[in-house]
Amino acid sequence: MHLIELALHDTPERIAARPAHREKQRLLHEAGVVLISGPLASGDGAFIVVDGDRDAVDAMLADDPYYARDDVEVLRILEWAPAFRC
Repeated sequence: MHLIELALHDTPERIAARPAHREKQRLLHEAGVVLISGPLASGDGAFIVVDGDRDAVDAMLADDPYYARDDVEVLRILEWAPAFRC
């Protein structure tokens, strides 16, 4: 399992790209890859929990142009071993 931490910059272009990104996240959630995701309440960042190995994370990031934007920064990708699961 992995945690992805993002920094989000408030640009009109990023906001315009968000619906397509959220649709990709929805499909990955339905497939069981993305367990939970969403922005911080402050709006300047987000977290994604991925149920998969690093290859699955890299594939997800490569498949969604949202992550290649200058106004979306992947700050950290952390391998996580939770003690409890939902």
